[in-house]
Amino acid sequence: MFTGIVIDLGEVREISGKGDLLFRIGTNFATEAVPIGASIANNGVCLTVIERGKDWFAVQASAETLAMTTLGSWRPGTKVNLERALKVGDELGGHIVSGHVDGVAKVVSIRPENDSLRYTFEAPPNLAPFVAPKGSVALDGVSLTVNEVDGARFGVNIIPHTQKVTTFGTYVVGSMVNMEIDMLARYVARLLGKD
Repeated sequence: MFTGIVIDLGEVREISGKGDLLFRIGTNFATEAVPIGASIANNGVCLTVIERGKDWFAVQASAETLAMTTLGSWRPGTKVNLERALKVGDELGGHIVSGHVDGVAKVVSIRPENDSLRYTFEAPPNLAPFVAPKGSVALDGVSLTVNEVDGARFGVNIIPHTQKVTTFGTYVVGSMVNMEIDMLARYVARLLGKD
């Protein structure tokens, strides 16, 4: 489990494999404290650490993960939002995030709003009903509050700090991001038979 509070902006260093891919991710984490088998959210995708070095760790993504997320478009140099898994007693600064990405959303507009930027995203049609004003959504692993919803489109406000320390600073209109709907919305819909 995660909270959607990014703690490092890593970078893809190497990619290898066919079908399933191995990603070597550069990080500022103290990797000696990251055990093999640990879970790390990489742009919101929970992946298992299978190797590590002084300033990097490696994870493997299955063909299914590559098809359902943006990981298949990663190249060396791609910036990656990183979050270590929660420990009992950790601060819950964002919202409960599983690291199980539901689909991919698209940036449809970016406009200034005071010192911040207002991003409008378009959710896949099957995920749009789960997005609500003042609800939570995780985009590339970042916990965000939804400001407004218009059909499949929804807006979030990104402050300068978030622009600087996450991948939001790299997005342009047309960028694709991993989207995880709020876990509570998922279970309420299931209970109501709307999934």
